[in-house]
Amino acid sequence: MLFFKSSSGAVHQESQPAEEVKRGGDGAAAIVSLTVWRKSLLVTCNGFTVIDCNGNIVYRVDNYSGRPEEVILMDGLGNSVLTMCRSKKLGLAENWCVYEGEVGGETRARKKPICRVRKNMNILHVAPNAKVLAYVYDYGTSEKKYAYSVEGSYGQRSCKVLDASRTVVAEVKRKEAVKGGVCFGAEVFLLVILPGFDPGLAMALVLALDQMFS
Repeated sequence: MLFFKSSSGAVHQESQPAEEVKRGGDGAAAIVSLTVWRKSLLVTCNGFTVIDCNGNIVYRVDNYSGRPEEVILMDGLGNSVLTMCRSKKLGLAENWCVYEGEVGGETRARKKPICRVRKNMNILHVAPNAKVLAYVYDYGTSEKKYAYSVEGSYGQRSCKVLDASRTVVAEVKRKEAVKGGVCFGAEVFLLVILPGFDPGLAMALVLALDQMFS
């Protein structure tokens, strides 16, 4: 899991998003909380807009097709952070490869993905891993050794990202109004990231889940 421990500085070296950071009693960063709006700011696009506690756009996605083969995660300024490509390999399970920055056809052939997200196929829903939505693998590792798993229900906006030791590193949660407990529904939700996990990768996992389960 070397990439996941070192990617934050590499991916966001030029443009660090001003996420909402809640700090512990000793002043150390505790969690990052972002509001995810399942809507593009461009009228002609589907996509996502991700906002911090100050109302700043920290990530955005603009898709021109309903079922794209490629999804680009951009920062608030429109710079490409990560590119996700649907795998062309045959098989029942849906796979997405995640690349740093923006990659085209020829560039993609030369560039290695940093990780792969595979949808968990559990048709009967009776196995111990029935709650697992997807697995995340470091590039080049076997199917038996995953770096992270995603469990829960994306449709209900209630799922967690766990590492191999089953420690929660990120979470998707429903967003409720501060007063009255009014829920915003499935189109607006929270992405909570714990220290040490890359916010860009966390958002990439949200994009993969959205393609797999929407």
